Amino acid sequence: MNDENTLNQSNEWRHDHSFGQDQKRSGETRTVIVIVLTATMMGIEIAAGLAFGSMALLADGLHMASHAAALSISAFAYVFARKRAHDRSFSFGTGKVNSLGGYTGAVLLVLFALLMVSESVHRLIVPVAISFNQAIGVAMLGLVVNGVSVFILGHDEHHHHGHDHHGHDHGGDKHSEHRHHHDHNLRAAYLHVLADTLTSLLAIVALLAAKYYGWIWMDPLMGIVGAILITKWSIGLLNQSGSLLLDRQGPGPLVGRVRKCLESLPGRPEIVDLHVWAIGPDIYSAAVTVVADAGNNTALFKDKLKEVREIVHSTIEFHSRRRGAGES
Repeated sequence: MNDENTLNQSNEWRHDHSFGQDQKRSGETRTVIVIVLTATMMGIEIAAGLAFGSMALLADGLHMASHAAALSISAFAYVFARKRAHDRSFSFGTGKVNSLGGYTGAVLLVLFALLMVSESVHRLIVPVAISFNQAIGVAMLGLVVNGVSVFILGHDEHHHHGHDHHGHDHGGDKHSEHRHHHDHNLRAAYLHVLADTLTSLLAIVALLAAKYYGWIWMDPLMGIVGAILITKWSIGLLNQSGSLLLDRQGPGPLVGRVRKCLESLPGRPEIVDLHVWAIGPDIYSAAVTVVADAGNNTALFKDKLKEVREIVHSTIEFHSRRRGAGES
């Protein structure tokens, strides 16, 4: 009987580190749908750009080709994180694969923007003849397809997951509502199709200006303008996903809630060291060193920390305050 009780207590302290990453995200299906749309339109625009001599249209097609590859990376990141969620070689699960996919997508966006600038400058120096009507028609079709893709990826579903986190040190039994803006992988895919939409729109503006006003230079100029905006978006995503990959301290309000929660316990607890970092979209781990009067213990603080729902894994180091220490 003692051995059985010991085993049950041991199992109570064990816990899974998948943190819900084994469940399929809505962004995965949406990304696959957009890949199909993007690849189809890519072929049409590249062929039309070569046939009709439009740099803006060709750039849009090549841009979509590169984005189809980048979106494939996003899809792979979703599948990899889900399939390897229970792999114990990942200390805190596969949640950061999401941000790695987003970071990779942002780097590709910057590279694509540089290629657009290079080709646009070349076309400013060496203009080419353009078949305006055909090019405008294909560019408008591209704008429609890209707009649909933006809607698919940007549609913010408040999708609730019942993620059971068994174990003594998890921040609650469930974690819900993976918000769009914290899914860096989906954010990267969204920016790729948003960039495609922008280049399609700029291509139409440039072609119309060139057709009716003879401003041939507008075609490559719009390529440069688009590249500048895409680079700006990419830098923002690099900062967001890079911060998570480097275990930057969590959001100030969350850190404050963790501190307030633990310091609300009796025994004059004092948080002397506190680290909160993201281990996946909207899920965090915490490492805390706390000093309190005798009578407190680690289990008490771990149980209290479950009130902070975002904390799904915690490590708490407890030190008992010496009698009379800190008294005035």
